Amino acid sequence: MRVASLPHGHVYVEHLSAPAGPQAVHRLPDPAPAHPVPGAPWWPLVMLDETWIRGHAAEFDVYHLHFGFDQTPPQTLQRIVATLRELGKPLVYTVHDLRNPHQEDPTAQDAALDVLVPGADELITLTAGAAREIERRWGRSATVVPHPHVLPLDSWRTHAPVPEVPTVGLHLKSLRTNMNPLPLARLLMAHAAQGAIRLVLDAHTDVVTTGARHHDARVVELLEAARHTEGVTVHVHEIYTDEQLRDYLRGLDLSVLAYRFGTHSGWLELCHDLGTHVLAPTVGFYHDQHPGVLGFDWDDSGAPDAAQVGAALAALPGLGPWQTSARERAAQRRRIAATHTEVYRRAVAARTPGEGGAA
Repeated sequence: MRVASLPHGHVYVEHLSAPAGPQAVHRLPDPAPAHPVPGAPWWPLVMLDETWIRGHAAEFDVYHLHFGFDQTPPQTLQRIVATLRELGKPLVYTVHDLRNPHQEDPTAQDAALDVLVPGADELITLTAGAAREIERRWGRSATVVPHPHVLPLDSWRTHAPVPEVPTVGLHLKSLRTNMNPLPLARLLMAHAAQGAIRLVLDAHTDVVTTGARHHDARVVELLEAARHTEGVTVHVHEIYTDEQLRDYLRGLDLSVLAYRFGTHSGWLELCHDLGTHVLAPTVGFYHDQHPGVLGFDWDDSGAPDAAQVGAALAALPGLGPWQTSARERAAQRRRIAATHTEVYRRAVAARTPGEGGAA
């Protein structure tokens, strides 16, 4: 089975195949874009184009879209769906994001979903909660396939037990649109000052650099205060490499996600691979990804529920391990690969004359 996978070079997509042995699916490599984005060499998606589809239709059996269409107008997506139908090529769409974490206004993502969800021959999503939302909004059934591991299978090691004074990390990254880290940071700093936790605050250099795209004077002020707060360590750095990110998360007992909205989290999956507990807001479907994710609510003003955060921090030293194993992830990956193969076969059958599908 030949699949035009959009993208292919992302770690999530790479881990949809079985970890070893013969592969039932061959995913086309990403054509190199003229001006690739650092950190995402597959974007913008060259295959997300009706001309490319027509010119390469003989090279794939299934067209599988994951993400990377943030800046693609719905009219273009509609033409792509129509072109695939004209050519008899099935469309599979994995609904990663019901709410795009990079867009403050959900209108653009909603418009794209209104094309892709009804237009796909088969739908996949990562959690049962997201599948229920898809059913509610569009009356479509999605196959639930969990997020595969992010950590390489040969990089596993057991996380140490949580100590009496745990190390808690809040990474501001480059202040992605859906993030609301400042009220959480202040709350966590207060707990650190009282000796309840050791707090690590991280931010990318562009957040504190005057004139940079993501510069935020409020963050600069907060980090300066944090440097003078007992029990708080501040790290400002360029975007971590994969290995640096793993080392950073391994050094934490708890990673706090400051997301105001979103759907699913690869960061959470990596934490589960590494054995680092996660505190996530009760938005999206983060808590559907794995049992044991700690939670808090945002109030109407955008403040985290202080009592819930405090309870999660207090509970940390008594928590047992929260870590999957490489063996479990390898077995899960084989199941994921088999399920994708079955979805692709159904999609092809739906587009094959004489097998109950449209031509």
